[in-house]
Amino acid sequence: MRVLHVTDGYLPRLGGIELHVHDLVSHQRAAGVDARVLTGPAAGPADPADPSWVCRATARRAVQLVAADRPDVVHVHFSILSPFGTQVVREVAALGIPLVATMHSLWVGWGPLPHLAAAALGKARRAAVWSAVSSPAARAVAAVLGPDVPVHVVGNAVESDLWRPDRAATAVATVERRPVTVVSVMRLTRTKRTVPLADMLLDARARLAPDVPLRAVIIGDGPQRAALERRLARGGADSWVRLTGTLERPAVRRELREADVFLAPAEREAFGIAALEARTAGLAVVASSRSGVADFVRHGREGLLAPDDAGLAAAVAGLAGDPVLLGRIRAHNALVPPVHDWPRAVAAAAGLYDRALGVPVPGHDGHGTTSVSAA
Repeated sequence: MRVLHVTDGYLPRLGGIELHVHDLVSHQRAAGVDARVLTGPAAGPADPADPSWVCRATARRAVQLVAADRPDVVHVHFSILSPFGTQVVREVAALGIPLVATMHSLWVGWGPLPHLAAAALGKARRAAVWSAVSSPAARAVAAVLGPDVPVHVVGNAVESDLWRPDRAATAVATVERRPVTVVSVMRLTRTKRTVPLADMLLDARARLAPDVPLRAVIIGDGPQRAALERRLARGGADSWVRLTGTLERPAVRRELREADVFLAPAEREAFGIAALEARTAGLAVVASSRSGVADFVRHGREGLLAPDDAGLAAAVAGLAGDPVLLGRIRAHNALVPPVHDWPRAVAAAAGLYDRALGVPVPGHDGHGTTSVSAA
């Protein structure tokens, strides 16, 4: 099968969509699928390091390439606004090529933008087989597209063997280790709630007894870094919060091996691949109960969920002050791998392609997909 992935963003730009598309294509190609990537100039100029299956072009040129090549399926990856993908998809739908569309963002709290983005797709919005990366993301897409457009849930994935602790015992041993270390991996932007992250850490510290030590590591960079540094300095956190800047995946894995709790501050997190990697590495995850993280973190099992910032700070403090609870969650995460692995993700994508090609596929099947519709 020949599958063309269309995305506004791609490596070397780092982000959830960019990494997911790269990993998905790599695994599909390893499984024998002729998967390729078509991305726009905004994703960066042609890179000598680009593999042969990556093409960077203007939207107009991209449509010409698709019309000439006519892949079996075009799989477009959407964010809140994806002008390159939208233009390509409109033209591809007119060509009659089977379409799959995956939403990687949470269409909630953006005012009229989701409806404008959907309207810009024109007839293509109903020509595609739709999916989203989590249950909350799927419900949001279904609410915009309407009750007659099912949206399938196909989660992101992680390399379990790559992120799991070297030995399960190392994760369990944290019960005896102090201080407890909290880590966050994220782009330092307003959407990711960078400054509120600082407030949560300061609140968690204030909730703990003075003799309970706490450390924090924030991995990532972005336009909110200076504001984050100012807020931490005002709160006197310079001595126990460390900012690393952007790190490559091997360095992130090393930081996770030395940490205990992963704090995900974003409320509009469609999935949370960094949180999944941390959960796989054996950390207890603290996240918003309204985000996509709730699809793979059960409260009290893989971590703690809370509806607001105060609840997240209380959860961090609760884990730092209760070594038994922290050890139990960490032991579970170290010993039980998540279901969101790449064999499952590749099979789920294949199920979407079957639907787009008109192959009958049950609503809940061996490909691991479920579907939701607008209420």
